[in-house]
Amino acid sequence: MDFDWHSDPITRATPVTSHYKNTQNVRRFMLEHCGPGFKFDRAFMAWICGGAAKTLGDVVDEWQRRHPDQEPGQ
Repeated sequence: MDFDWHSDPITRATPVTSHYKNTQNVRRFMLEHCGPGFKFDRAFMAWICGGAAKTLGDVVDEWQRRHPDQEPGQ
């Protein structure tokens, strides 16, 4: 059974699969971990969907690396 990106619980350990979807559930998770300045852009989306296996924890870490001036969430 595929992961439901719309409603399944998301953690830092959630793998980004070939069925990844940029949903409100993902946005809420990213805002919680990256702070109110979080937003998706094309380059970041390409990184998420490209190449190497990653988790949503890796996605959070990469966004924070790209935006060191942003306040992380709780």
